[in-house]
Amino acid sequence: MEFKEKLLSSFFALQEAVSIDDNPLIEERRHQAFKTFEEKGFPNKKQEAWKYTSISPLLSEDYVIFPRGQVGIHPNDVKKYFLYEMDTYKIVFIDGVYSPFLSNTHHDGFDVNLLSVALNQKKYQKTIGRYYDRIASSKESLVALNTAYAHEGAYIYIPKNQDPLSPIEILHFSSGDCAALWLQPRNLIIAEQGAEVQIIERHQSLVEHPVVTNSVTEIYAGQNANIEYYKIQDDLDSASLIDNTFIHQAKDSNVSIHTSSLGGKIVRNNLTFYQSGQGINSILKGITVLERNQHVDHSTLVHHAHPNCESHQDYKGIFTGSSQGIFNGKILVDRIAQKTNAFQQNNNIILSDEALVNAKPQLEIFADDVRCSHGCTVGQLDQNALFYTRSRGIPLKEAEALLTYAFANNVLESVSIPILKKHISHQIAAKFGVEMGFGI
Repeated sequence: MEFKEKLLSSFFALQEAVSIDDNPLIEERRHQAFKTFEEKGFPNKKQEAWKYTSISPLLSEDYVIFPRGQVGIHPNDVKKYFLYEMDTYKIVFIDGVYSPFLSNTHHDGFDVNLLSVALNQKKYQKTIGRYYDRIASSKESLVALNTAYAHEGAYIYIPKNQDPLSPIEILHFSSGDCAALWLQPRNLIIAEQGAEVQIIERHQSLVEHPVVTNSVTEIYAGQNANIEYYKIQDDLDSASLIDNTFIHQAKDSNVSIHTSSLGGKIVRNNLTFYQSGQGINSILKGITVLERNQHVDHSTLVHHAHPNCESHQDYKGIFTGSSQGIFNGKILVDRIAQKTNAFQQNNNIILSDEALVNAKPQLEIFADDVRCSHGCTVGQLDQNALFYTRSRGIPLKEAEALLTYAFANNVLESVSIPILKKHISHQIAAKFGVEMGFGI
């Protein structure tokens, strides 16, 4: 049986396993999404948006769709994946199943909770009806697949003018208990007017085994809200991630998404910003360091629909081995969105003859009083700078690591959590097989 057929035939088993009778609207959306996926199937390279990324190699496995149950993991086995040096709220899933033992949720004043709880309990129905599945694109087949199947993930609700003070971590572990596993987590993040929150999300395999995560996250920033979202992608070569994140911003809000793509078989990041009001600032930062046959595709869209707003995209890529990087970034400025200030830049360094980069920065502007720019570079390390560094007694590997870190530093310096910045810096150093005390 082909995997699509398995998904289609398993949908009705999901309906029996997951009861949401208290919310018929969600049930209706599941069925609509199911029909969309049934009609469209998986994306392929004939579609322009997927021209450089094929997921067909992922579809030959016989994936487990429904987790078998709770799998125990000792905290010491996963400690290094947490920000253990500081207090954080944590929502942890193992093979798609919530782990209360590893989690630290919160329900007093603000919610750091489970999506399944929010979907099923009546006290959350007003919020769910207002926000759930409102901005996720119903036209995208993989988003539709997630909507049809998703029943678990993170639900984070920060009321007006609240600040949790501590960051929130969302962690998904695959244990290897299933020979091959297909996960479909769904996150709903809401920061009301004047609220602030910092969130770190990570998907991590603990052993080598085929696992695909098809994730959808909806983020809502109310007026004057401030959201910092960090995606840490440093998985094993047997793991793949398709990440769809949709952000809706109200007047005078600030949302920044930082994506660190440091490993994985195939990683696709679809990032869509909708600006709904004036005075909005949208920040997209990305650092990619790949090796071997790893593949990362960044596809971004910032839709400027109101005047006097800003967006800033800055993606840096470093590629060795036979790795591949894709950047497909788009800025869309409506006719009404005068005084828009939009910046987009993608810079890449190739450190081997086999590595490949495809970049397509785009501007689509219908307003006439704007300041918009985009650019892309693909090159190698500056040999003069490398010679100068080595002439000061620094070995080749350390010199290359130092120069690549300097290349990526303007992206890393925007990480406002010092411990997280230190972790990312050490991960980059590990990619080059060096031990260096990068400054933070």
